[in-house]
Amino acid sequence: MKERGIIFNAEMVRAIIDGRKTQTRSVVKGATSNHIFHGWVTSSIHSKDEGGACWSNNTLSMRGNSIRLHCPFGEIGDRLWVRETWQGPLINYTDDEPPFKGHHIFEKSDNCVYKADGVATPEFIDSDDNFRQGWRPSSNMPRWASRITLEITDVRVERLQEASDDDFKAEGYPLERELTGGSTDAFCWFRHLWDSVSKPDCNFESNPWVWVIEFKRV
Repeated sequence: MKERGIIFNAEMVRAIIDGRKTQTRSVVKGATSNHIFHGWVTSSIHSKDEGGACWSNNTLSMRGNSIRLHCPFGEIGDRLWVRETWQGPLINYTDDEPPFKGHHIFEKSDNCVYKADGVATPEFIDSDDNFRQGWRPSSNMPRWASRITLEITDVRVERLQEASDDDFKAEGYPLERELTGGSTDAFCWFRHLWDSVSKPDCNFESNPWVWVIEFKRV
């Protein structure tokens, strides 16, 4: 079993905590939209059709140009630790107490705050007694600060538009009361979500090949 970090924004973190998000999708890098992937195989990584490709053991191999692509998220049974916007460790101490030494003992998620929780921007005094205010980006989160661990339960490759309504909802479809303006349709919601974070050449309309990762929280 391997562990890898994965970044989610505040909206998706809340969806994971609520149990609404159990899938995530990511563009298969190196696979253009005109590639053809032929189903599932157990051992062979060679397509029977000229110019085609197939998927095996979390590896995509495109015949003709000898490109082998591994799923960046891992395989079934591997774990993903969520990286999100955060701050910490934050420890309270009074003026008559000496500054703590060996602050690594406080490096745990219990001593962190997370933007996804809707809390105010944290204020704190750094180790040089300077007043600070602000969040730390998800890309800078170390493993010890992560509060959410996910276990991969399934990995597959498909075209983005092949997802069903249940799949769209499993991407973190919000509760109806949270939908403001726009359609409550899961398809429309996911399409807007995808296009808001994807590059123009990988938007929903282009229907790219994507890795589909299903997971459960542990």
